[in-house]
Amino acid sequence: MQDIIPFFMVLVLFVGTCLVSPLHDGPMYDSTAYTECKEEPEKPLYNGGVFESQPQSGGVQHAVAFSGLIRASLQTENETYDCIGTVLAKSGCWSFLKGGFLLNWPSTSSMLFFQNTDGKDINIELASPSLQPFTKQQWRFNQEYLINTHRKQAVTIHVSDSNGKRMQGATINIEQISKDFPFGSAIAKTILGNMPYQNWFVKRFNAAVFENELKWYATEADQGKVNYTISDQMLQFVRANKIIARGHNIFWEDPKYTPAWARNLTGIQLQAAVDSRIQSLMNQYREEFIHWDVSNEMLHFDFYEKRLGPDATLHFFETAHKSDPLATVFMNDFNVVETCSDVNSTVDTYISRLRELQQNGVFMDGIGLESHFTVPNLPLMRAIIDKLATLNLPIWLTEVDISKTLDKDTQAIYLEQVLREGFSHPSVNGIMLWTALHPQGCYQMCLTDNDFRNLPSGDVVDKLLQEWQTGHAEGVTDEHGSYSIFGFLGEYRVTATYGNKTADTTFSLCGGRETKHVTISIRF
Repeated sequence: MQDIIPFFMVLVLFVGTCLVSPLHDGPMYDSTAYTECKEEPEKPLYNGGVFESQPQSGGVQHAVAFSGLIRASLQTENETYDCIGTVLAKSGCWSFLKGGFLLNWPSTSSMLFFQNTDGKDINIELASPSLQPFTKQQWRFNQEYLINTHRKQAVTIHVSDSNGKRMQGATINIEQISKDFPFGSAIAKTILGNMPYQNWFVKRFNAAVFENELKWYATEADQGKVNYTISDQMLQFVRANKIIARGHNIFWEDPKYTPAWARNLTGIQLQAAVDSRIQSLMNQYREEFIHWDVSNEMLHFDFYEKRLGPDATLHFFETAHKSDPLATVFMNDFNVVETCSDVNSTVDTYISRLRELQQNGVFMDGIGLESHFTVPNLPLMRAIIDKLATLNLPIWLTEVDISKTLDKDTQAIYLEQVLREGFSHPSVNGIMLWTALHPQGCYQMCLTDNDFRNLPSGDVVDKLLQEWQTGHAEGVTDEHGSYSIFGFLGEYRVTATYGNKTADTTFSLCGGRETKHVTISIRF
């Protein structure tokens, strides 16, 4: 008897060439997602969207426990989409597939295909299908709505005299002095002693990550000769400029990036070496970094677990958390949001591995999505983040870039799309670009040339940085002695002037639907 794999599904269709009225008359995006297996399928999102109503199926019970990674693909007259969504479905309950795709050309006929990725012969049962189209303008409207409701907050400034009498006509000047949302880039040792590079970086970013300088092969190229000179100097630059930094990384599961001498060790010798590495690193940098990428790219590689046993990664996370309990420990990997074609790192594979660590006692509290894109699929990206968001853990885009196989203008177009998608998703807590500058260029994408003249991607970053800050606001108090603005989250300085008298204060916008109220008293 064949296994039956039941699941329910929603797909978001992003229509690339359709005009709508400037007034929003389209659907609001539904971020609903499920990662648990349901006894019964949920109702279809968007009431099914363009699909006709279909009867709801009950849960399928099966005597044999079985799961399968189901991939959805699409074929139209003009395009074939290899993967537009996946789900790790189980027999006996209903799993949720959420995905999406961009339709570049009109289509009168298309076929959705569902298949088990390992080729095993199974029956697939589908319920509650939904397909909801959005135009580009509708998608942007939803992004801006989410930014306005989750990245900004209203504040009202009240001005009174020392007796509490409200003062109409007072001049108010508000300046944002720091941003709440971490937006940064990788840096390399090339920034040391390079004042133009340092000035360019500090002007733009409030977060940093060391591209290679913390990695084991960089700090201990020869066994027993640990050298933190470069990383110490880079950290000094970060501290001096009040920039937060991510710790990347403690171990890298790809043997290619493991020190050559360590690759030759086995058993007790390798265990002693990894213990020494993590102890040395934590002793050197305890409480210095906000995050630690503990076992980098563990969905794709397993060097340490092959050599030290299946609990090796568990040991790494436990030790890192115990040694630096105030840092957030991250599981960092690629091809999680970039695509769903990589069976090693689908969203449910990521979630399954994370839960496995948690069930074994690992204090896991960060989701790292590398975000090395070629052609981004924004509806799929958002759907995947929706599912990850159900875990209620911090989500960061940790290494954002666009493939160098594309020209610089195309890189810039796609970079803007990815950054807007990340910033607009309420569950994304920070964005890091993978754009450390070297004399020979960058890993995939540079923001500037070697003389710090912006490339097209740099223009995109500067435009968005300007767009995503309140900057300076000026106004006059009304008859209630009040003045209100809607500002991006962060720290502010406000000055009130009435006649020749001035008073000032600072305040923070930290998020929430409630209006922040700040009172300034001017003494005469």
